[in-house]
Amino acid sequence: MTVKQKTLWPIHAMMLLCAGLVSTSFTVSKAITDAMDPAVLTLLRFVIAALLFLPYIHSKYGLHLPERKRLFGYACISFTLTGFFWLMFLAMRSTTALNTGVIFTLVPSISGLYSAVLLRERLGRHRLMAMLPATLGAVWVLFRGSLSELLAFNLNPGDLLFFSSCLLMAFYTPLVKFFHQDEPMTLMTFWILVTGTGWLLLFCGYQLPAMAWEQVPLRVWGGIIYLSVFSTIITFFLSQLCTLSLGPTRVMAYSYLYPPFIVLIEWGLGHPLPSARIIPGVGLIIAAMFLVQQGAEDLVLLKGWRKGAAKEGEKEGEGR
Repeated sequence: MTVKQKTLWPIHAMMLLCAGLVSTSFTVSKAITDAMDPAVLTLLRFVIAALLFLPYIHSKYGLHLPERKRLFGYACISFTLTGFFWLMFLAMRSTTALNTGVIFTLVPSISGLYSAVLLRERLGRHRLMAMLPATLGAVWVLFRGSLSELLAFNLNPGDLLFFSSCLLMAFYTPLVKFFHQDEPMTLMTFWILVTGTGWLLLFCGYQLPAMAWEQVPLRVWGGIIYLSVFSTIITFFLSQLCTLSLGPTRVMAYSYLYPPFIVLIEWGLGHPLPSARIIPGVGLIIAAMFLVQQGAEDLVLLKGWRKGAAKEGEKEGEGR
């Protein structure tokens, strides 16, 4: 292990914490989705997260309405996010937390394909190689390692609905890269939350006056606050901090850990462990994470070697 690898272990530990927190969101969402309309749940999550961001944004940057072009970009990005969360809450009514976590592991691959088309980004050999085990692992878990269920395409409606939400979520990273200019990511995230709140108010605002707010159980409010604080604010800061050291590809690869984390979370809450037949599928998904990590690390080392070689060349040129 190199000195640089040793100094990165706290960053990887933070990403493990981040992956764990995101993994809990699937279980929490499953627990509260039947108690409230999915669109209203999503609206409350965005409102609380935006309000929590507000003091930080106000003290650091001040509150200024972005110019129209930037606001349009934020609205495009938030449209994909609000659609994802709304469909996720809706899908949770007819599927499991594990299934949604497994399906979500397809997002990095789909996002990579979107980036290749929209941004003309190269996927890279390791990222392309990781798509195969990730996809095979997801299919293995979803169909419980049964060839007969695969051939019969035995999926519940919630799985298909959540997959459609992942098609939306996969646009998030490419759109952020496309619309981001020179503004801080915290400021961009705040306005994404604000414009997302606007989309949701247009979609479900008419329901708010008729809601029986006094009948909403405390566990639901607790779940919404948990999702807003831990699965939105804290994970955002952790992922942004780690991206500076690891890069977006390696940070993104940690989403492949969601299925095993969800299994452990569900087991810790007293739910039975899934069938041992899905273990090979989970193993394939984890293998995909290591493929992406290794590929990104090799790229960083190669860039470092090239920079070093360029500097040596400059020194030799100066010597001559």
